[in-house]
Amino acid sequence: MAKALLGYVGGSDPRLLAEMRRLQKRVQDLESELVRIQDENDALNAAAQHQESLLDSIDIDVPQAEPALT
Repeated sequence: MAKALLGYVGGSDPRLLAEMRRLQKRVQDLESELVRIQDENDALNAAAQHQESLLDSIDIDVPQAEPALT
């Protein structure tokens, strides 16, 4: 029945199988790239938060600017 629905009696088309393998490999590559980019983003966010906390911990009194003479 399944063979009749597919329209032929032979096995799977080798071109279709090759395309399926290529697409599966591409999906794996993209998933790996996504994980790498997420890790890099997490590291950058942590560095930015660390830098912000360092800047917040510095307590420098900046004197008020004097008005310009007119």
